[in-house]
Amino acid sequence: MSASLSEAGLSAEIVIYVVSDSAGDTGEIVVRAAVAQFHPVYADIRRAPFVQDEGTIEKVLDKAKAEKAVILYTLVIPGLRDYMARRAAEEGVAAIDVLGPLIGSLESQTGIKARQEPGLNHVLDADYFRKVDAVEFAVKYDDAKDTTGVMKADIVLVGVSRTSKTPLSMYLAHKKFKVANVPLVPELRLPPELFKLPKHRIVGLTIGTHYLNIIRKERLKALGLPDNAPYATTERIERELAYADDVMQRLGCVVIDVSNRAVEETASLIMECVRGNGLSRGE
Repeated sequence: MSASLSEAGLSAEIVIYVVSDSAGDTGEIVVRAAVAQFHPVYADIRRAPFVQDEGTIEKVLDKAKAEKAVILYTLVIPGLRDYMARRAAEEGVAAIDVLGPLIGSLESQTGIKARQEPGLNHVLDADYFRKVDAVEFAVKYDDAKDTTGVMKADIVLVGVSRTSKTPLSMYLAHKKFKVANVPLVPELRLPPELFKLPKHRIVGLTIGTHYLNIIRKERLKALGLPDNAPYATTERIERELAYADDVMQRLGCVVIDVSNRAVEETASLIMECVRGNGLSRGE
């Protein structure tokens, strides 16, 4: 059995280049799905999108070789795909072809030649525009910057600071849900619109004191501030969580504990709750 990263004295971090002749969304989704199976390994994902020539491939190969990184590529153009496979093998760089084998199999099974046009999965159809609208909505109505979004949203997330409201809003936006989020802070007045909203459109986010204490201390460190600031003290956190719990009870909304949950897992629970109440995207 191979040694773990910690046993081998290695950092639990890996650099992965996602190379694509389109935007690279597909490759990044595949990488994140795979890396999730290796928690707590951290993946530094670096996109190389809209690759159109061999020179760009060479630059990525040079960087990947120097950093002992992995390359995952979703190249539709056969010439570029073949070039990447050959040069990666010559340079001893681990490179994974996501689309090539599947495209080849589909050509064999259907007897139809692939169109070899990058970006066809991003055709500008109504579904694509709904996603764009949802992302723009999440940005505009993030953190209650504009409380009018509360009444327009498919889903409103409420919770104290650092309960993943913004990442969840963006993740759900990519699923075409229009999401607004409202921070619950004892010193701030709640938007009155919140109490006019049907409770099935609101999702409360809570978290254990211990988890939130760790997260907030790390946030303070990242900002170059001392981790003993009031924002991260146990007393302050307990006060905020008690206040948030009272607000959520008054709203009568479903509450999800995000302690030690990945954003994807929490988002999945939120979508189950929303669909269970018969709410569809953009309703």
